[in-house]
Amino acid sequence: MMSTYAIHWGELDLPRFLRDYWQRRPLLLRQALPGFRPLLTRTQLFALAARDDVESRLLQHSGRRWQLDHGPIPRRRLPPVTQARWTLLVQGVNLHVDAASELVQAFRFIPDARLDDLMISWASDGGGVGPHQDAYDVFLLQAAGRRRWRIGPVADPTLQPGKPVKLLSHFEPEEEIVVEPGDMLYLPPQWGHDGIAVGADCMTYSIGFRAPPQDELLKEVLWHLADAQGDGGPIYADPPLRPGEPPALLPKAMVRFAAQAFSRLRPDAAVFETVLGEYLTEPKPEVWFDADPRPAAELRATCRRGGVRLDRRSRMLYTAQAVFINGETVEQPLSGSALLRTLADQRALDAGQFAAANAAERALLLDWCAQGWLRPDGADVPAGSGAPGRGDG
Repeated sequence: MMSTYAIHWGELDLPRFLRDYWQRRPLLLRQALPGFRPLLTRTQLFALAARDDVESRLLQHSGRRWQLDHGPIPRRRLPPVTQARWTLLVQGVNLHVDAASELVQAFRFIPDARLDDLMISWASDGGGVGPHQDAYDVFLLQAAGRRRWRIGPVADPTLQPGKPVKLLSHFEPEEEIVVEPGDMLYLPPQWGHDGIAVGADCMTYSIGFRAPPQDELLKEVLWHLADAQGDGGPIYADPPLRPGEPPALLPKAMVRFAAQAFSRLRPDAAVFETVLGEYLTEPKPEVWFDADPRPAAELRATCRRGGVRLDRRSRMLYTAQAVFINGETVEQPLSGSALLRTLADQRALDAGQFAAANAAERALLLDWCAQGWLRPDGADVPAGSGAPGRGDG
C-alpha cells in the first residue's frame, strides 16, 4: 500500500540519508512535509486518550516536580488547555486511525520489523517530557504549533532520582532549534533531547523505530526453545543420599541437571527466524481485532470485487522460509506462498491478485478476513461487529 505522503529531503536524497545519518547523527528537515496539518483535532485526540484500548499518559510539571498519570484519561481529568506545562501522550495512533496508518507508510524505507508506532504528543505552553534519551530511532514531525528542541550527545546517562519519568540529570545540549508545522527532526538512538512547547496547541507526531536489546531477544529465544520441548523432558531424580548432609546446601546434582536441560536447546537459524518473526509481529496488549460477522459466501464475493488489505493493526513479516502474521507462523505449505509475501510488502492485494490465489491461499485469506486481520478493500466492518479476534490481550 503506497502512502500519499512523500518526504522532502531538501538538499539530501534518501540514499544519502540512510548512508550518512540513519543511526549516526541527527538531521533537521525544514518542511519535510510541506503544508502538513494535524490528522486529528485536539478534541479527537483527547477522546482517543479516554479509551481503554488506547495507551495514553498525562505528564505535568512545575519546577522540579513531575506528575505522571496513565490512561485511560477522560476529558474531565485533563487540565484546562490554558494551563501551562502539561503534555498528553497518545501511543499507537496508527493502530486506531486510518490517516495515521497511511502516514506511517511513508516511512517504509525502514524495515517493517523495526516499526514501533506513531505517538502523538499534545502540549500546552511550556509542556514537554523533560531531557531524556530513547533506545530507538525517531522521526519527530511537527503537526501544529511550535516546539523548541534542545539536542546533544549524552556524556552522562545518570537519571534524576525520584522522578516518575526517566530524566537526565546532567544534560548539556549542543544545539537548539525551533520547529514549525511540516518540519521534521530525526534523532538516532541514545541521542539526548528535550522538547518544549512554544505557545499553546503544540502537537508533535513521533514515528518510532525500536531497536530491541540483545538480552530481550535472548529471553524470547529461550522461552520459545523451552516451549518447543513439549514433554518437559526427564524429571529430576536425586543421586544416592547420605544422612547428615547440610539441608540448605544446593545439590550439585541438581545444578548438573539444569545444565543438561540447557544443553538440550540446540537452536538453528530457522529457530531464530521463527522466534523473531512471531515476536516482532505480536500485537500489543491493547490491540483488538474486530471479527467480520458476514457469511463466508458474502465475504468471498466482496473480496473478489475489490481485493483485500491488511487491517491497520495487523503486522506481517516473512523470510525465505516462513511467513508471520500477528504473532503466528503460517503453516506449510503456505509458508512458501509468493502471494502472501506480496501481501506483506504491499499490505494489500487487488481483485486480480485475489482471483489468482489458489484454493488454499484463498481459504487462508478469507479466514483472516473473518478474524479481522484482513479487510475486503474499500469495505468497512459491518456495524455491530466488535468481537475480539486474536491479539485482544
